[in-house]
Amino acid sequence: MRVQTTIEIFDYWNRIRGAADAPLKSQVEPSAVPHLLQSLFILETRDGGDIVFRLAGTRICDFFGRDLRGERFSSLWAHGQHADIERTAMGVMDHAMPALFNTTGYSTVGHQASFEIIMMPLRSSDGACDRLLGAIAPTAPASWLEIVPLEFLALDRSRLLPEKFSKAMPAELRSINEVVAAKGIGFGQAMRRMVSQLLSAEAR
Repeated sequence: MRVQTTIEIFDYWNRIRGAADAPLKSQVEPSAVPHLLQSLFILETRDGGDIVFRLAGTRICDFFGRDLRGERFSSLWAHGQHADIERTAMGVMDHAMPALFNTTGYSTVGHQASFEIIMMPLRSSDGACDRLLGAIAPTAPASWLEIVPLEFLALDRSRLLPEKFSKAMPAELRSINEVVAAKGIGFGQAMRRMVSQLLSAEAR
C-alpha cells in the first residue's frame, strides 16, 4: 500500500478486529475516521449472490458520476473482469482475508488514473462474514477526476493483506488471486494500447 487513505483504513480495521480475523460490522464507527468517509464503501451480499454497494462515499460516487448505492460492485469494472472481481470479493468474505487491488480507471474521453482499492471483511452478529469495508483512492492527484466521470476500472494487480495471510491461504483463494492478477495485467495493458490507438486515430 502506498496511498494514505488505504493505509489508514487498513490500520483502523486491524485495530478494531483485535485478535479476531475480522471485526463485527457493529464495531465500525464512522466518527473514528471522519476524514476518510468520502472515500469509503461498504459492500453486502444480496439474495442470489449479487455483491452490491450498501454505502458509497461522496468522492467515490463523484468519480463515477452517479449514486452507487444498490449497484453491483462488478458494474464498475471492465466487462471481461466481472466474474473474477466477484469471485475475489466473495473469497475475501468466505475466508476473512483482506485484499488490495491496483487498478487503472478510464474515462469516456481517454483519461487514465491509477487507484488503490482495499477490501476488508466484516462479520455479522451471527459470525458470518457477509459485508466488506473498503476504500477507493487515486494514487496521484488528477484534476480531471473532479470533472470527467470514470467509465470503468481495469485490474492491474491484486494481493492479499497482510503478507502472513498468503502463506496459509486456502488453495482455491490462492488460485483466484493469481488468476485475477494475471488477467488484470494483460487486460490493463491491452486497454492502454486501445485507448492510445483511439486517441491517435482522433488526432489524425
